[in-house]
Amino acid sequence: MSAILSPRLAIPLLMFLASVFAANHIAARLAFDHGASVAAAVAVRSGATALAMLALLRLQGIPMALPRPTLSRGLGIGLLVGVQSFCLYSAVAIIPVALALLAFNTFPMLFMLLTWAAGGDNPGRRAFVAMPLALFGLVLALDILGTVEAMTGRWAEIGIGVSWALGAAASFALVLFLTTRYLTEVDGRMRTLLTMGATAVAVGLAGAATQTLSLPTDGTGWLGLVLLTVLYGSAITAMFTVVPRIGAASNTAALNFEPVAALFLGWVILGQSMEPRQLVGAFIVVGAVILIGTKRH
Repeated sequence: MSAILSPRLAIPLLMFLASVFAANHIAARLAFDHGASVAAAVAVRSGATALAMLALLRLQGIPMALPRPTLSRGLGIGLLVGVQSFCLYSAVAIIPVALALLAFNTFPMLFMLLTWAAGGDNPGRRAFVAMPLALFGLVLALDILGTVEAMTGRWAEIGIGVSWALGAAASFALVLFLTTRYLTEVDGRMRTLLTMGATAVAVGLAGAATQTLSLPTDGTGWLGLVLLTVLYGSAITAMFTVVPRIGAASNTAALNFEPVAALFLGWVILGQSMEPRQLVGAFIVVGAVILIGTKRH
């Protein structure tokens, strides 16, 4: 059995993985800005990750046979992952990456509320404090406070992108809910193969049918497409090595470092910046989500 990592090592490792996930979205924006379509990026990334996971399962000798009901549920959840991936990349394509990830990071709250509505655990006092705090921080980060005219103008500028990101959050919350109900006994690597495979096929077919599978038009775009595929595939695979060894589940809250990493990388690589109050809002969102993630049971 693998040794449990100390928090001193586990948390920096998880923050590094969160940074790799953030870099994947930065690379995606590069690809989108140079001709790649969202459908093409999702199909390529998901297909490559599914193939890598298939190779990993083969190398490690993990059984891949599943009962038919479990297989059907896994593929259905995979279609939802396809919706989530398409929505999030659509957001990344049109608004600053950090804003897209901040809006997407509302998914822990949605998941908690969905579980509660379905008869699960009460979120608890701590979560009920953190959730409105996170929403307040999101309002600051999106910079939509002010006069009616100012708010209307700002929403016209970012509203579509934020809506895509919130759609991704809702889809992912549903993915988590269904996974915890129906796929808890399935090996995590097998779940990833199912969901990524279903996503690649569904988005690829939909993109082909609607003629929206556009590839990059220059070297920078191709670099972005290759990087987003390698970064995402590497990060999701590394998760299977690190997460089983992190000890306390609350340590996974370090993964919420992703929007912070995206703030820095978006500024350095893409020239995307935020006003001081937006930065305050961003850190409020991240802090509130971490507070939810470290809720004591």
